Amino acid sequence: MSDPRLTVVVITHDRRPELLRTLDRLAALPEEPPVIVTDNGSTDGTAEAVARRHPGVTLLRPGRNLGAIGRNLAVRQVRTPYVVFCDDDTWWDPGSPAGAADLLDRHPALASVTARIVVEPGGTDDPIVEELRASPLARPSWMPGPVLGSFLAGATVLRTDAFRTAGGFHPRLWLGGEEELLAADLASGGWWLTYADHLTVHHQASTVRDPTLRRAHGIRNTLWFTWLRRPLRPALRRTLFLARTVPRDRVSLRAFAEAAAALPWVLRERRVLPVEVEERFRLLEDVQRRSTARQYTG
Repeated sequence: MSDPRLTVVVITHDRRPELLRTLDRLAALPEEPPVIVTDNGSTDGTAEAVARRHPGVTLLRPGRNLGAIGRNLAVRQVRTPYVVFCDDDTWWDPGSPAGAADLLDRHPALASVTARIVVEPGGTDDPIVEELRASPLARPSWMPGPVLGSFLAGATVLRTDAFRTAGGFHPRLWLGGEEELLAADLASGGWWLTYADHLTVHHQASTVRDPTLRRAHGIRNTLWFTWLRRPLRPALRRTLFLARTVPRDRVSLRAFAEAAAALPWVLRERRVLPVEVEERFRLLEDVQRRSTARQYTG
């Protein structure tokens, strides 16, 4: 039986083989969710291949690489209460999207459910999983799992209305740690984010990626989020920590320069988190400093 609660959203760019593998897996899900793919300006025949092999998929072609904003474009088409985010190199276990929908049904204050991430082809847990399981954040009695400060877009089911109300992914951030700002805005709106260990997403990282560009964007976006939402002292503390710990090379210098060049925009849009939400981010600082899954490398 198809599950009318769910729609899957995938963004892709020049990863035709990986995307087709993911779409094959999604087509085999017992939930039979409709799938929307935003092709971010691929030049490798991705759109044509999808139309041939998966004609039931809704294919959006904005004509350029929108990064994470391609998800916003797709969510505009979603008519179900929940949206299943999936990257072109990830796929969900059968029953896991429905399991996330069940949690969202039962807990109306939840905005998102993030699944366990299994790295393929080895079948081992992603290093981030232990951090999610061991979240230090205080857990309300009704919460079905650990409280998260953020989420991973390729492994999360979100409440569609909450995503839209929070504004979706910010267009400035493009791609690379873009989830943190949206997660903070969801929390500021009174929503909660959780991790569910019994749900599973598989990730077989694409070899078609630019780790150097991803690192530059990750550092820049972390700085932007920090100064857009954190109070002055925590913002200074995190900035100094990044300056001490990121690789000392042109990529990091470029990231800091891009972040600094946007200072007028940051100051215009700066909106400090509510006290209770800021406290969650403060509690996560030590975990982030010690994390082996959040290192800026490449």
